[in-house]
Amino acid sequence: MARTTFRLDADLLAEAKALAARQHRTLNSVMEDALRRVIAESDSEPDAQPFTLHVHSGPAHGLKPGVSIDDNVALLDRMGAEVRVEGRR
Repeated sequence: MARTTFRLDADLLAEAKALAARQHRTLNSVMEDALRRVIAESDSEPDAQPFTLHVHSGPAHGLKPGVSIDDNVALLDRMGAEVRVEGRR
């Protein structure tokens, strides 16, 4: 079993926790079931048009020193810190 971290809206998380408590289940099992349902529904939908992802292979202009786009946790933490600083203007 793999572990991962993702961000949820606080109200959505509270609703999911309440549902888990009402059903005497873990939050993990509620989230797994919800994700399985979404995936099952998407499998029954017709395939979308092919999508071509364009990858930029040049230098990352504007990337601040010490920022690695390969470390999403550190990147999101850094982005959050910059948003708070910008919000103080």
